[in-house]
Amino acid sequence: MPVEFISAVHTDAGASGPAAASRTGLDVGHLRKFARALDDGGFDHTLVAYHSASPDAFQIAQFVATHTERIRPILAHRPGVIFPTHAARALATLDQISGGRLTVHIISGGSDEEQRREGDYLDKTERYERSDEYIQILRKVWQAGGPVSHEGKHFRFEGYYSDVKPVNGLVPISVGGSSQDAYRVGGQQGDIFGLWGEPLKETAEQIAAVNAVADAAGRPRPRIWVSFRPIIAPTDELAWEKAHRTLGVLKDQAGNTELLRHYRTTGRPANVGSQRLLDIADRGEVHDRCLWTAPAVATNAAGASTALVGSPETVAKALLDYVDIGCDLLSIRGYDPLNDAIDYARHVLPLVRQELAHRATTQAA
Repeated sequence: MPVEFISAVHTDAGASGPAAASRTGLDVGHLRKFARALDDGGFDHTLVAYHSASPDAFQIAQFVATHTERIRPILAHRPGVIFPTHAARALATLDQISGGRLTVHIISGGSDEEQRREGDYLDKTERYERSDEYIQILRKVWQAGGPVSHEGKHFRFEGYYSDVKPVNGLVPISVGGSSQDAYRVGGQQGDIFGLWGEPLKETAEQIAAVNAVADAAGRPRPRIWVSFRPIIAPTDELAWEKAHRTLGVLKDQAGNTELLRHYRTTGRPANVGSQRLLDIADRGEVHDRCLWTAPAVATNAAGASTALVGSPETVAKALLDYVDIGCDLLSIRGYDPLNDAIDYARHVLPLVRQELAHRATTQAA
């Protein structure tokens, strides 16, 4: 499969940083501008994030699909918010509207507090069990030639059938996380598995864990999606100056953001992915070629927060390092979301693609 690039569309021009990104308003003009910039810039996918307080992700994904030509929305979706039969029909409808461009990213939920805002009181292990069952139901409904029934631990229904099916028979399903439960569900059920940006060694270990589950289940290994927030400038020196300015802004946000104030008073975040980022930061601020952990510390790892810092050439080489260990979906979104996306499209994507094309030509020869 070719290496592809992912961004994350923002619904409000004021959103910046991992904490603010999950609590935004809706500026339709900005959303349209952002989606088209990603489409024109050559990104392959864009995440449509989910948060209990944010604009409805289904409607945002449909808006993105209808205002772009080629970019593929990755719709973040929480099992338990709507019943899986309804979700199967809604996702198939959206896939039809998008011309077969949809991917669904299943998020089991890393924060008990956030889950309870929408009435979900399952613990983390139960949430992953539910996600596993939910994915099975989605595929069962999409592939059914007639009415289907189901009786499981979390869901039960009889004689369901949907008249609408995905364009290509199934919608690709992504799973993410850093816990053993995540590896299990992702390896057994995911077409894609998402990771936050850790050092190469730790990322390779996580890929191996997911692949081992997939191999044991006798299914294809999922494609690996890895996420970073690059900070680029014409030279490495200028990029590091920009990085430290960005860090100052993030620290200011941390002092003024209710979510981050809560995290700092209640201790480390509950989800394993955030804990891993903070543990890696404890071992050093810079890893490998240019992976910077300070933003994770400033935000208490409230989301994908590690940065790749350097010139476009340095960041492109760092991304290729991850391609070399098995990552073929590269998520890059910045702390200045729209402007950074435009810069990545101009200066980073072409370098990575040129090197990959060169490698392909050399190998073919």
